[in-house]
Amino acid sequence: MNAPLRYGVIGTGMMGREHIQNLRALDGVEVAALCDPDEGSLESATSLLEDAVPCFPDHRALLEAGICDALVVASPNMTHADILLDIAPRGLPVLVEKPLCTTVADCRRVLEANRSGGMLWVGLEYRFIPAIAALVEKVASGAIGAVRMLAIREHRFPFLPKVGDWNRFNRNTGGTLVEKCCHFFDLMSLITGSRPHRVMASGAQDLNHLEERYQGERPDILDNAFVIVDFESGARGMLDLCMFAEATHNQEELSVVGDLGKLEAFVPASQLRVGLRATHRIGAVEEIPVEASEAAYQGFHHGSSFVEHLRFRDALRTGQGPEVGAEAGLWSVAVGVAAQRSISEARTVTLAEVLEEEDAG
Repeated sequence: MNAPLRYGVIGTGMMGREHIQNLRALDGVEVAALCDPDEGSLESATSLLEDAVPCFPDHRALLEAGICDALVVASPNMTHADILLDIAPRGLPVLVEKPLCTTVADCRRVLEANRSGGMLWVGLEYRFIPAIAALVEKVASGAIGAVRMLAIREHRFPFLPKVGDWNRFNRNTGGTLVEKCCHFFDLMSLITGSRPHRVMASGAQDLNHLEERYQGERPDILDNAFVIVDFESGARGMLDLCMFAEATHNQEELSVVGDLGKLEAFVPASQLRVGLRATHRIGAVEEIPVEASEAAYQGFHHGSSFVEHLRFRDALRTGQGPEVGAEAGLWSVAVGVAAQRSISEARTVTLAEVLEEEDAG
């Protein structure tokens, strides 16, 4: 009963190492195995551990070894579907990095395979960033009434280099609005409490990676976009993404307006603002500092990945289901796919269209 949970980490690049650091800081677990076809990535990951653990170049060999109680999948996006489908029959619980898969069809295949398998938790950890979590809780309390409008701005730095430069091409990532922005589409659904209905988007690759070439091929990933999402509840959301705006104060800003007032959250300022109609006015709202996460490891995402691992571990111990399951992963990908298509075809795209066409394919 007191034995630590043994984790296997599949994919030991930048995010895989981030997960390893979180696991090292978490009580009651241990990293028991590593897997990556890239020797350099394995060596870097091994250097983070105090003791040597078995290392595998292929996830199937790790599965055959039978030495893990749970798995973390942090391999490149386009490998998620095949890896998760190989894991499913074994019933092992998995925390998979976002996006769940690069297509809705693959998300559905994984979802179906896991209906009788182990717990599948999707790594949409932005839910657990302190200021965002405080905003979500405040909305859920009814503080601003029914949600009518939601805006999310992410102004940040360009995509970082990855092993083999896999993240430079839509065919590997699913596209920027799947790879990066599934986080925000998940938050939109969570905050509105509603399913997305249709998507209108405008975006381009205007600045980043234009001079890069990989085997003679230029990257094709978007570096900026506006995305409008209509929800079945009547609420509407907007994403403002710019990936050449690192000269900024806050990387993420969220604004939620309801019948009774407005909430705003700022990251990394870790601040919440509350304005209530008939109580506050423009320029005079309540400003609430949000305490930084007390996570034992802060990492890349303000301690949110540690909180995610903590809750994943506790769900394993108690037998509860995932807090962020495959359905959430599927819908966040579906909105990203619709947004990518809206840009490429210069039209409004419905979620029903995306789901039906992916199913037919």
